[in-house]
Amino acid sequence: MSFTAKDVQSLRQSTGAGMMDCKKALENTNGDMEAAKQWLREKGLAASAKRDDRENTQGVVALVIKGNVGAIVKLKCETDFVAASDQFKGEAEALADLVATKGEAAVAERANILEDLKITLKEKIELGEVVRVEAAAGNVLDSYQHIQGGRGVNAVLVEVSGGNVDLAHDIAVHIAFARPKYLKRDEVPADVVEKERATLETITRNEGKPEPAIAKIVEGRIGGFYKDICLLEQPYAKDDKQSVQQILGSASIVRFAQVEIG
Repeated sequence: MSFTAKDVQSLRQSTGAGMMDCKKALENTNGDMEAAKQWLREKGLAASAKRDDRENTQGVVALVIKGNVGAIVKLKCETDFVAASDQFKGEAEALADLVATKGEAAVAERANILEDLKITLKEKIELGEVVRVEAAAGNVLDSYQHIQGGRGVNAVLVEVSGGNVDLAHDIAVHIAFARPKYLKRDEVPADVVEKERATLETITRNEGKPEPAIAKIVEGRIGGFYKDICLLEQPYAKDDKQSVQQILGSASIVRFAQVEIG
């Protein structure tokens, strides 16, 4: 079995062993990746065993706004100790700044730095969501970032047309804690609605509701489902007697993005 330079790099990332040791391991195992990992472990050359199989549910969500462009980058790791380190947070910020300046694909420019970070910090480190929002001329772009333990864990970008910065910021704060999945109901995929409708119908029948009333009850509950997942229909966080749509008045939300750890 042959192997490539990419295979050597992948083995290095998952084991923390040196480049030449990884090449030698693949040579001695005829390119078999799992056998090479075992070879390195047996030789005492692997910094950690099967790092690529570990869970990495911790990390940082970095947010940057530069003019009318905003970017959010999630950088994942295994422990909150690493997530809170200046080196890790600095890399997340650098990635977000790069995305804001050059675009989402620009993260590839720091691929080697991320690979080195895995070795230095001895954890499974990888990129999560990468988001870039460029607001149209005349629109307002604002954000909210929730900080926990000295690191960003929940970030929101929102673009508003016909409103001001205060309104955009208040909507961003609402999104951070209400966690809408869609802007409005016609954006919800039909299969998602049908699955929820079927579930609600089963629940309603199991409650013993009379058959002629089931359709009407389910329809009412579908309305509640939309209020949970659609931003415009959610009760506004600061005044739950009004919906987000009512708070907006003549303004409108063009789009929003939310990225969280966990």
